[in-house]
Amino acid sequence: MTEFKEFKLPDVGEGLTEADIVAWHVKPGDRVEVNQVIVEIETAKAVVELPSPWDGTVARLLAEEGQTVDVGVPIIAIDVAGSPDSSERSSVPAPATESAPAAGETAGQPKPQPKRQAVLVGYGVKASSTTRRPRKTATAPAATAPAAMALAKPPVRRLAKNLGISLAELAGTGPGGSVTRDDVQRAADDTRVRSVSAVVEDRARTGLQERIPVRGLRRHMAAAMVSSAFSAPHVTEFLQVDVTETMAALRRVRDLPEYAGVRVSPLLFAARALLAAVARHPLINSSWDGDAEEIVVKHYVNLGIAVAAERGLIVPNIKDADALTLPGLARSLQALTETGRAGKATPADLAGGTITITNVGVFGVDAGTPILTPGETAILAFGQVKDTPWVVDGQLAVRQACTLSLSFDHRIVDGALGSAVLRDVGSMLEDPIRILAWT
Repeated sequence: MTEFKEFKLPDVGEGLTEADIVAWHVKPGDRVEVNQVIVEIETAKAVVELPSPWDGTVARLLAEEGQTVDVGVPIIAIDVAGSPDSSERSSVPAPATESAPAAGETAGQPKPQPKRQAVLVGYGVKASSTTRRPRKTATAPAATAPAAMALAKPPVRRLAKNLGISLAELAGTGPGGSVTRDDVQRAADDTRVRSVSAVVEDRARTGLQERIPVRGLRRHMAAAMVSSAFSAPHVTEFLQVDVTETMAALRRVRDLPEYAGVRVSPLLFAARALLAAVARHPLINSSWDGDAEEIVVKHYVNLGIAVAAERGLIVPNIKDADALTLPGLARSLQALTETGRAGKATPADLAGGTITITNVGVFGVDAGTPILTPGETAILAFGQVKDTPWVVDGQLAVRQACTLSLSFDHRIVDGALGSAVLRDVGSMLEDPIRILAWT
């Protein structure tokens, strides 16, 4: 006796309403146990593995890989016959075969075709149905009276001839319906636009363009960036800093036993300097509550780290980063970065950030204008460290320098505060002793 249960897509956190099926780890006929991972899904926040809630045998997979499924929709049917209690039952019929006609059908009578289902956006490739338009056969034009010559001054006629524009096809806007230079120029511009459009259309038709479905993390991040860019007035300031002393301190720290097995990078000192600056200027670690018309100042720091994961940009955060020691911050940075790049960041890792740092220097970039993480007031971009000509005590020298970029929400942070925060971070990276003095 078979006894089926349907496992419905759960809300894995943050009130999400849908998810994409990334990969099934089971197939029909496989035996599964409670808590065995059966499917990998991608939400707007992260990639999550879902375990089986029952022991049994997989009867059917009710959703395909790549399919977007709403929360609460069944995704798999499991035969739990012989397992304890099954209060939530649902009969899952086996797929119909074509060996015998269904009741009410007669031999030879065609089966009604199932209603065609809409294809998901970006899922599957539709065979091209483009065909060449049949060539029109030329027909003898009817005799017409010769068209009147267009009115135009000689310079206008010369311009039209140079641009390949027929004056007879233009409706003049000058005195008495005469064609002007502006009329000719507009016609030439329209011709160029039509020519460019034809080239773009031709390239799309010949397969020189590719369309990539926007789903999961990428779709969420795109929406978040648009929302942030057009809701918070961004201001970005830049500061070039001599970090020679920080790089020397970095080399000494790497040799300490407390940092054994930990990758120590310049980002560690930049993160510590930002945390110290937040303690000196708490308003930089806040958010805007438009409904309540209030600024919410956070007296804790969940430090976001921008990570370029395979599936798109994510910003997991280190909870209570301001309470960590330098070795603890180093380990947390390494763990969070590795988890994010592997696509294993959880919704909890991605929620609740208060201020963010992004290391654009790892891509060989000096600076940028980073967009705020939604719900935050500031983001610091740390550029690449490189040898730079620098004046030291009136003498030209080669120093290690980098550029800091601080973007902030101008509703909350004015130029004076933003400059003070950036200058403090720069001062601490110029002389790491200030990190100890100011914390």
